[in-house]
Amino acid sequence: MKWLRRYLVSGLLVWVPLAVTIFVVRVLVDLMDKSLVLIPPRYRPENLLGFDIPGLGVVMTFLVLLISGLLVANFFGREIFKGWERLLSRIPLIRTVYSAVKQVAETLLSDSGQSFKKVMLAQYPRKGVYSLCFQTARNLGEISERVEEDLTCVFVPTTPNPTSGFIIMVPSDELIELDMEVDAALKMIVSLGVVVPPWGPAELPPEVVAKVKASS
Repeated sequence: MKWLRRYLVSGLLVWVPLAVTIFVVRVLVDLMDKSLVLIPPRYRPENLLGFDIPGLGVVMTFLVLLISGLLVANFFGREIFKGWERLLSRIPLIRTVYSAVKQVAETLLSDSGQSFKKVMLAQYPRKGVYSLCFQTARNLGEISERVEEDLTCVFVPTTPNPTSGFIIMVPSDELIELDMEVDAALKMIVSLGVVVPPWGPAELPPEVVAKVKASS
């Protein structure tokens, strides 16, 4: 039974990651195929060719994003975009949702931002128990002033679904900043802590390890 179990596990290790990858890619491709609705019905591939072309929406999505970026990057495009934003800002419910999503997107996609760029350890949910978290904001303004303490806002994700979690404000001197990359931390969270990112001399290039040994 041991050899049977070993072979079954080996088979699962081959097919489970492949199946999950195919599923995720298929969901993303199907989602991006929805962008084909931008093409008039008579000119859509299934009507012109008589059959669907899977993945064509990926190309369409890329082109829409690229053209949108090119338009907004010039003076006239920026003016049109500002006018569109002024229009949305006058609609009661829409302006709240749009402004919040826009601010989050700018924070996450900006190269200069620090949100979700640092992996940290926080003592949560109690002292002596550590949780992986991501820094989301450093300057908390009124919150830090009210408690008279330097606080950092961090996001503590749940596992195995890191898209949900909690935001907590922690004294900055109680946080431990890690060298761990964000994607490595997410792998650890999704895997329920099974996949632990390697760290230490094994991660360093051989020439760096040699220099460290020589200096010591």
